[in-house]
Order: sequence, then structure tokens, then C-alpha cells
Amino acid sequence: MFWWHWLSVAGSLAVTGPIGVAIAVWLLAGKSWRLTWTWALLFGGGMVLVVLTKLAFMGWAIGIESVEFAGFSGHAMRAAAVYPVAAFLATRSLPPMAQMLGSTAGVLLSVLIAMSRIHTDAHSPSEAWTGCVLGLLVAAAFIWYANAERQMALSRVLVALCLPVLLVAPRVQPIPAEMWIAKVATYLSGRDHPYTRAMWHTPKPQVR
Repeated sequence: MFWWHWLSVAGSLAVTGPIGVAIAVWLLAGKSWRLTWTWALLFGGGMVLVVLTKLAFMGWAIGIESVEFAGFSGHAMRAAAVYPVAAFLATRSLPPMAQMLGSTAGVLLSVLIAMSRIHTDAHSPSEAWTGCVLGLLVAAAFIWYANAERQMALSRVLVALCLPVLLVAPRVQPIPAEMWIAKVATYLSGRDHPYTRAMWHTPKPQVR
């Protein structure tokens, strides 16, 4: 269980948020202005989609009951976006095989984090896997665009920025992002409390 908990924490906003910022700082250090904006737009766009789907469900019960989809998993999306990109950039100056192994390791870690959200009962499979796919699309789009860039900062700078975040991950206090989204959802919808997935498991009254 601790293994799944650690993986789940590794996808939290308190961990992936700073790594996302570290990637932007690394790109700025290399004076890659276009890549910095590209990363900010892609990563920010992915996070906006996560928030919108959660708001839609918590405020107006807009989801897919048949597969228990109440919004993209933020943990899975952020992990799948930042870890493959961080690995790609960190191995940019290494031989092609090392680059491929690094990016693959990033993808595998993000998949394990998505699985951890299911094993810890934080998300349904549909929420975890769709969040993971969304994040991987963000990472793939950035990597495809970044492949055209030739001048970049030294990879060890990114490693130096990211490693401390991962090392302290097990002790990180969670950021109550879900609670903030719930408050916004109830404010916008005028409800007293947000909708939850539990409502799908509540027996519905018989219609006579």
C-alpha cells in the first residue's frame, strides 16, 4: 500500500506543479522562448481541461455514470505531462538510445501513477486512464515541437531542479485543490454541496 501511496503523492500538485515550473525555468535558462510558451500553453491547457470537467460534475452532475467518469484525474494528467517531458529534456544531449530510455521511463512512471489513483480508490479507472492519456498527449505534442530545437540548456540543470522535489515527495503535504474546485463549483451552481461519485451508488427510488 505504501508503494501505491508514494506513487500517488508523486502525481500530486505539490510535486508535479514545481516540476512543471522547473521545466519552464530550464527552458528559460536556455533562452528557448518559443518552447517556454509552448510548454506553458500545453501544460496549462491540460490543467484547464481537468478543472473544467471537475467543475461540470461537482456543480451540475455532468459526467458519464456508466463508466463512473466525473472528470479527468489531475494527478494522472500532470504526471503524464511532466515526467516524460522532464526525462526527454534531461537526456536531450545524450545518445538516441538514452533519450528513448529516459522518455520511456517517464511514460512508465506516469502510467504507474495513474494505476495508483485506482488502487488508492481516489479515482475510477475511466478518470485515471483518460487523465493519463490527456497528459501523454500534452507531453507528445511538446516533445514533437521541441525536436526541432537545437540550442538548449545543459540537462543537468533540469535534473538538479527536479530531483529534490522527488526526494521529498513522500513527506509533501497535499494541496487541497479538489476542495478549492468544489467550492468554486458550488458557488457557480448555487448548490449547498458538490455532487460526488457516491450518488451513482445510491439506490434510486422506484417509479410506479
